[in-house]
Parts: sequence; C-alpha cells; structure tokens
Amino acid sequence: MKLGFIGLGIMGTPMALNLLNAGHTLYVSAARKVPEAIQASSAIRCATPEEVARNAEVVFLMVPDTPDVESVLFGENGVAGALGDALSSGERKIVVDMSSISPMATKAFAQKINALGADYIDAPVSGGEVGAKAASLTIMCGGEPQVFDRVLPLLEKMGKNITLVGGNGDGQTTKVANQIIVALNIAAVGEALLFASKAGADPAKVRQALMGGFASSRILEVHGERMIKRTFAPGFRIKLHQKDLGLALQGARELALALPQTAGAAQLMQVCAANGDADLDHSALVKALELMASHEVA
Repeated sequence: MKLGFIGLGIMGTPMALNLLNAGHTLYVSAARKVPEAIQASSAIRCATPEEVARNAEVVFLMVPDTPDVESVLFGENGVAGALGDALSSGERKIVVDMSSISPMATKAFAQKINALGADYIDAPVSGGEVGAKAASLTIMCGGEPQVFDRVLPLLEKMGKNITLVGGNGDGQTTKVANQIIVALNIAAVGEALLFASKAGADPAKVRQALMGGFASSRILEVHGERMIKRTFAPGFRIKLHQKDLGLALQGARELALALPQTAGAAQLMQVCAANGDADLDHSALVKALELMASHEVA
C-alpha cells in the first residue's frame, strides 16, 4: 500500500521503519530534521503533511500533543487539504492518529475528517521506544469496525496487543487510563525502593526478591532497574507523561470525578520538571521522592 507517516521522533521513526520494512511505499514528513535512519531508507520525503496525504491511502500521525495533531490535520498545508482526492481504487482515505491526545478533541477531529470524505481511527500506543523498535506496542483503537479491519494488518506491523475499544475517542480514553496506571505504578515502585534503600537494604536485591511475588510488575522490572542504575535517558519523557496526566485531570473535572492519586503523581512529575528534569525518562519521577527524602536510591 501507499502509506504516509507524519511525526518521526523517538517513537515515530521505528514505527515508520516497521511499515517500510513490511514492503509498503512510505511517504514521510517531519517538523524538524528527518532522522538519519529515515534518510537512509527508501521512504519518500514530502515537504508538507498535505503532500503526504495526497500520495497515501492511509496516513499515520505520531506527534506530541493535541495542538500538534490539529495543526498537522487542519493547519496550512495540512492533511485535510488532500483528503477529498479520490484514489484510483475508489476507497476512502484513512487517517490513523497514534499520538496521545485529548479524547474530546479526537471526537471533533474525527467528525471534521469524516465530513471531508475520509475515515478516522484513533490508535494511541503503549510500550515506549523498546516496543516501537520491536513492533510489540499495545495499540488502543477507536473508530468504526470496518475501518479498523482495513488498518489492522498495518497496525500488526507495529504492535502485538491491538484492541478496538469502541468509537472515535475511546482509544484515547483508554490511553489516558493506561497513563494513570503507569504513573501510579512508577510512583509506587519509587517509594518502595526508596524506603528499602534508606532502611539500609540493597534496593537491587529487594527488587529481585519482589519480582517473584505479588508485587511483580513490568514497571518494577524495567523502571525499577532504571531507578537503581540511574539510567534515565528517554524512553518516554516526563513532560509527555505530564501532558497525559493533564488530560486525565481535565477529563476528571469534566466528569465530576476525583482522581487524588493521579493528581499526586502529576505533582511529583512537576517537581521533576521544576528541577530541570522534564526531558528525562518518566522513571525519573523517583527523583522527586529522593529530593523530599534527601536520599538517593542506589
């Protein structure tokens, strides 16, 4: 197929390459410099998102935040400008937004794209850079079943656990729920390892022991090791997780919900950001706890 990919960052680059390596023709566009891995591939570089969409049957987006998606879709030289073009096959073009953005904005974007004669799937992901490179991402989708069926073979080139949750916006709602769980687990692992370390136990051995019990988790396995070894290169940046928790808290206000633990995790990330650590991996949330304890997990 002729595919488009817009957004070639830490996640987007390996995802795009997985599609390319599956034998598809790929048109790409990036707001900044095109990564060397993409430049060295057979991907066709385009000057604008509109040019990508004019050539592609399915256009994938992987950009940081809600305003970025809106700009790529509906801004000057945006994707929307090319969606009325009929393909020789006569099939409607499809926009697949794999960014993590507002569920309410997603519903509005989908309506506008549908009005232009194209289809829309929101398909945010979980799994980080490791999952993107290994094509093992969890992908949470919202959209019409028949549209999902068309893009599923493509999503399977980027992920393993792929679920159609419901209509447009439901994929993004699921991603927000995912980010709540991940943030609270990071905070829990950070507190546990900090407690163990300050009590005089070896946090590495504590983590090893906990991995065999009910407290075992992927967060304890991966991010617990990061906390102990101090390997905070992103992964998934604190500032992006802050954005996702902001979406959760905004949604909670709109739904008249209280999310006190989510608010606490958001504040811990804000402590990190205030101390210049917003671009570190979100496992560095432990640094906020360490600051309050005057003790470092080591």
